[in-house]
Amino acid sequence: MTTNGGFVPVFCTVVPPHVLDKLARNDDPALSGPAQRTLMRDSELRGRRRVTTEFALAAAPTAKAPSDQPLRTIYDAEHKAALPGTKVRGEGQDPGQDATVNRAYSGLGATFELFLKAYRRHSIDGDGLPLDATVHYDENYNNAFWNGEQMVFGDGDGEIFLDFTIPIDVIGHELTHGVTQYTANLTYYGQPGALNESMSDVFGALIKQYTLGQTAAEADWLIGAGLLAPSVSGKALRSMKEPGSAYDDDVLGKDPQPATMDDYVRTGRDNGGVHINSGIPNHAFYLAATALGGNAWEKAGQIWYDVLTGGELSDRALFTDFAGLTVKAARERFGDGGEELQAVSKAWEQVGVRIP
Repeated sequence: MTTNGGFVPVFCTVVPPHVLDKLARNDDPALSGPAQRTLMRDSELRGRRRVTTEFALAAAPTAKAPSDQPLRTIYDAEHKAALPGTKVRGEGQDPGQDATVNRAYSGLGATFELFLKAYRRHSIDGDGLPLDATVHYDENYNNAFWNGEQMVFGDGDGEIFLDFTIPIDVIGHELTHGVTQYTANLTYYGQPGALNESMSDVFGALIKQYTLGQTAAEADWLIGAGLLAPSVSGKALRSMKEPGSAYDDDVLGKDPQPATMDDYVRTGRDNGGVHINSGIPNHAFYLAATALGGNAWEKAGQIWYDVLTGGELSDRALFTDFAGLTVKAARERFGDGGEELQAVSKAWEQVGVRIP
């Protein structure tokens, strides 16, 4: 269940449609073919997600994990599109020879650990939901997604994208869509959709920093570092530190993310630009976290988590609504005179989001 208007899981991918659209128009079939196939597959999956949600066809998980331990199952799709595939590793089993399976297993565990240790949340639903993931999905599939029930990872085409289990923040990003699904349930369109994407980037980045033992100052604040093939002129899918700087490539084009409201993009594509305008709240979080210093999950992350799970965030919240709630959360948790309130307020001011 969710706190706002019922259980409405959505189909969320880590690679934005505008990136795949650009690739799909390339003259080289080695680049356009996998992108076109991925776009068609994503469209099919999105439609299926809508039907199963509307008619309640999705089966609820029957097993629950112990309260302080994950319950992970990794499946291999063997380059087919049927889910979940063949079970290849269960909870507590030793690593095998497949590095992709091992990375997926570790990434699920790291996500579970961050939410448990930092925020006392037991799995993504708060009630020990089993964590399932499928690897080696389809052929040359250029994406990873959360479909409302499980994680799915493509292997990439090897030309533009590599294996989607490589960046741990991609795993954390997609699983955080599940956390949002079970809490604020932010509508996946326009500003609430951009906030939905931003929450996934925020906690994906925090999961990476927690796993690496990095402070806010030490972190690279990149989402998807290591995912782009060596031939691509870019460092990641997105940058929270400098939105718009993640890539500038002849094939992919230039990263379109804005850092402030001055450059807010109005578009009907990508559900109203959810992967583009998420750069604005992403940058606000980066500014608040680096101003506070130390481990970003302890103060800035706690404030963002309080807002996401506190029950006051509307499923149609705008940036100003979210900003106001972060200021309120900072005041309630850390007090009126603390550096936390000042850092959060200033961060939103710097990105041009008005605090009501």
